[in-house]
Amino acid sequence: MQHAQQEFLKIIETNKRLIFKICNSYCQNADDREDLAQEIIFQLWKSWGSFKNEYKLSTWMYRIALNVAISFYRKEQKTTSTVLMGEHLIEIVDENLEEGLEANLNALQKFINELKPLDKALMLLYLEEKSHKEMAEIIGITSTNVATKIGRIKEQLKQKFSSQ
Repeated sequence: MQHAQQEFLKIIETNKRLIFKICNSYCQNADDREDLAQEIIFQLWKSWGSFKNEYKLSTWMYRIALNVAISFYRKEQKTTSTVLMGEHLIEIVDENLEEGLEANLNALQKFINELKPLDKALMLLYLEEKSHKEMAEIIGITSTNVATKIGRIKEQLKQKFSSQ
């Protein structure tokens, strides 16, 4: 049992950015992010014994973490109306870039925040450059459905940008 715990903690440490990205995407304040991170880690630990090597570890972790985050988000939606996309999108902006690019990035973040939880999860994975197959495995829908949803989300985002 001690070996399993050590192995699990090492995996959590190695993949903590994955957990932080999801927490930052679904929670606005630090306390909620911490609560969500703890819940994700708890659910990963509960599911650790059922992990099968047929899936990539990151796919398995994303699937559990996103399911926990979506459930958490739905629960929190009753008390809060806005959710920030997360600092990882802001970090990619170089301070010397033109204001227009920064404004577009902020608008994209705002538009993504307005998406339904499943669509937000898809966009998070899309921005992580996951394949449609990986997204389908993580979310639990078909690759065709992923492609359709991504296409619709992109169209929604284009319309929002053009009407801004």
